[in-house]
Amino acid sequence: MRRGAALTTTAVAAGAMAAVGTALVLRRNPVRAHQLRRTATMARMGARTGTNYVSMKARSAVADPDRKQELNEEFQMRSAEQVAEMLGDMKGALMKIGQMASYLDQGLPEPVREALAELQQNAPPMAPELVEQVVRAELGDAPDRVFAEWDPVPLAAASIGQVHRAVTRDGRAVAVKVQYPGVDRAVAADLESSDLLFQVLGMLFPGLDPAPIVTELRERLVEELDYRIEADNQRLFTDHYRDHPFIHVPAVFDDLSTARVLTTELVEGAPFSEVVDWPDDERQLAAECLYRFAFGGIYQLHAFNGDPHPGNYIFHPGGRITFLDFGLCKRFSEQEVADFEDMIQAMVLERDVARFREVIERLGILSPELVVSDDDLVAYFGHFYEFVMEPEEMEITPEWSSDSVRRFFDLTGEHTDIMKAANLPPSMVIVQRINMGLFALFGDLHARANWREIAEEIWPFTDGAPSTPMGERIAEWEQTRTVA
Repeated sequence: MRRGAALTTTAVAAGAMAAVGTALVLRRNPVRAHQLRRTATMARMGARTGTNYVSMKARSAVADPDRKQELNEEFQMRSAEQVAEMLGDMKGALMKIGQMASYLDQGLPEPVREALAELQQNAPPMAPELVEQVVRAELGDAPDRVFAEWDPVPLAAASIGQVHRAVTRDGRAVAVKVQYPGVDRAVAADLESSDLLFQVLGMLFPGLDPAPIVTELRERLVEELDYRIEADNQRLFTDHYRDHPFIHVPAVFDDLSTARVLTTELVEGAPFSEVVDWPDDERQLAAECLYRFAFGGIYQLHAFNGDPHPGNYIFHPGGRITFLDFGLCKRFSEQEVADFEDMIQAMVLERDVARFREVIERLGILSPELVVSDDDLVAYFGHFYEFVMEPEEMEITPEWSSDSVRRFFDLTGEHTDIMKAANLPPSMVIVQRINMGLFALFGDLHARANWREIAEEIWPFTDGAPSTPMGERIAEWEQTRTVA
């Protein structure tokens, strides 16, 4: 046999042995198998995007300026649609990244945001047969036998499961969230492969340091896989906000809920995509309610819903909002809430930079060894308090929201020394996510209010009087609860 032929034969044999070995490994380790398949999908996606980019550059080389801009926009749209489609099909942590990216940065190219926004409520659904498989395993029978009515077409499909409309045997309209079969393996595979998550984030945010998002996903996403945890969280909010004039949290149906099926009260209303076109006064009421819910939960319940994407809100006229999805809920200790209060007292109420520096050094946010001037400290951290610094009306614009995101993630901008050195404690990572997600929505709404006065109603250490008609009605509701 010729040497070349021998080498070829040896290579083929080695390849065959490697394939057999890989097959054995994957058969014994389904999570690893899932991880390799998802990595291969990402590799194909990267190759396809790279090919599109090379083609666009080649065509642009001989094009006039207007045509170059047109080709670049076509490339952005094609790439965004491909990435969104891939993330939607893959579910799990990767799809969660797509959902987060769709509302985190107003600075994303509009075609990219539009494509990713489809993941908020219009993710690809699973087959009815798979839904029946899960419901039968969890509730003991097929959906159309467990419920008096069952709509096989989902109301919404997200990163972990999808929601179906149904009617219980005693005639109550409900929303039934069914977890995707195998999504636990998908999440485990994604979280074991940080490089894969970094790669997706790199496609969406070229200047991003993805570590904070990946860290949060690793710590929190696993909790969302157990709907019993979500049910417990939702009951906490349902009980607290019962009969509230503006905030509504659907009730949980315990007898129809398990670790992988969650049944709650069905609520109809408008999605966020419609609210942005509502009259200005309605948009402002919606923004005020969102603000009161997010920050009121910290100080009244020592907890809040940590997944602030638009698909988790159902809007009603007059500022009333139904809040959904409590799978990613953070509960705070007394000390953690006291730490938030110390930071607000120092930066906002007292304007004491030295004390603020002392607080954030004590919390480990900034090392005492880092040399930072008072001006630089205020320039960076003060931005996150800017909207409550003065008792005056402030509009939160898309540009302001985008600047907030860049200050937290983009290591190519100003204040890089502070950004690289800052280390958020676990209790504050999710708070920062709420800040960014909420203010991204506010940017879309062009929300205006005297946020400082509303905040002083919410902060327990200021005890401010009601400053808006919404605040007055909430105060009346709180009085009835106190009397009761």
